[in-house]
Parts: sequence; C-alpha cells; structure tokens
Amino acid sequence: MTMSEQVKAYKADLDLFEDNNAKMEYILDFGHDAPTIDQEFKCDENIIKGCSSLAWLHKSFDGEKIHLEAEGDSIIAKGMLVMLLGIFNDRTPDEILSFDPNELKEMGIMELLSPVRQQGLEAFLKVIYGYARECKEQQ
Repeated sequence: MTMSEQVKAYKADLDLFEDNNAKMEYILDFGHDAPTIDQEFKCDENIIKGCSSLAWLHKSFDGEKIHLEAEGDSIIAKGMLVMLLGIFNDRTPDEILSFDPNELKEMGIMELLSPVRQQGLEAFLKVIYGYARECKEQQ
C-alpha cells in the first residue's frame, strides 16, 4: 500500500464516524494498542521536540528503507504515532520526500487536534522529512 493509499484508508475509517468524539475514540484505540520501544531509544536524541506530550522517535536506515519506532507518554500521542507510522514506516527516502504532507489534512485529523497537538504533528513531520533527506544523501 502506498502512503497515499494508507491515508485514504484511514480517512475511510474516520468517515464512518458521525462526530469528532467518535473519531477521536478511533485514534485513542490505536493508542491503547500501541507498541512500546526499547528503553534505550527513550533518550534525549529521540525526543520529538514540539510535541505537547513526551514522544520519542527512533529512526534507522538500512540503505534502502527508513524504519521507524515511536512511543508517546499520552494515549492520544500514542494513537497519532501509530497512525503516522502506518503511513511513514518502512518507506524509501524518495517515497517520503515525494509524499505531500498536506494529504494528512484530507484524513480529517487536523480539526480533531488542538493547536498544540497540531504543532506536535508538524514537529514529527519535520523530523521525518529531515531524516529522509539525510538518508537520500547517503544513497
């Protein structure tokens, strides 16, 4: 599934719900089932600066694809991270760099997030796109 197809799949799921509270519950459900990352990756270097809650993003590159692991300390951060990893994880740098992050707005999540949480999303994207550029230079 491409990144755009994953966004469309999330949008289709969110569109099943009648109101924003139900949509938020959908995101929170992801948070309840979110995987954890190894304690060693919960370091200052991996903190996503700009998130309203504490969140870590561990990144690695195998020469072809970027691999991501993330964890947040709040249920909503965990839920958002699970969704974002569903879009961005195990992608090539070119896939990430060619993906228009404005497509995330089409999912309908921006109106669910407070301005502070929107800043956290932007901080996540800044880290991901910066890392993808670094990895592309390594190729």
